[in-house]
Amino acid sequence: MDVMLEISARHIHLSREDFFNLFSKTEKFEAKKFLSQKGQFLSFLKADVIGLKSILKGVSILGPFRKNTQIEVSLTDSKKLGIDIPIKESGDLIDTPGCILKTEFGEIKINKGLIVAKRHVHLSCESAKKFNLKNGKNVSVKVDSGERSLIFFKTIVRISENFTDAVHIDTDEANAAGIKQDKNYCELII
Repeated sequence: MDVMLEISARHIHLSREDFFNLFSKTEKFEAKKFLSQKGQFLSFLKADVIGLKSILKGVSILGPFRKNTQIEVSLTDSKKLGIDIPIKESGDLIDTPGCILKTEFGEIKINKGLIVAKRHVHLSCESAKKFNLKNGKNVSVKVDSGERSLIFFKTIVRISENFTDAVHIDTDEANAAGIKQDKNYCELII
């Protein structure tokens, strides 16, 4: 089964409360670009992520609002920040570290929410049924990129009627596979 492969760079999901603490009341949370998953967008806004050793400047903020603020970075970013950040599924913020988020309008300290997102495949209900896959199951993803081709094991399946079929990997994983641009295709090994 061939599926679109997308590279997920570091980004921030904000709760409504944290958004208003970081930005002026005049700032709008609007889409600069819509993403492949329905309702998701890249906004015009950015924030700095401040760790123990360094700062990740100008990290993109994605919409819409989330129940809880979540910052997704790579393992390389984790080392740069000087924070031991666990690999977790999006939304699983239990036992995650926090950091400081800063914009020109404000600064907040979050107590939890830093994760390295577990690689995953978004599937529509129709595709999941067609390939007999269940939510939470692990599959492998074969990336044919020439000299650096590889197979990513333990890629978690996420299913929703709102999803567009796509595999999401982070920048470290894309670099390991020698992927040079977004919107490639890969093969699910079930």
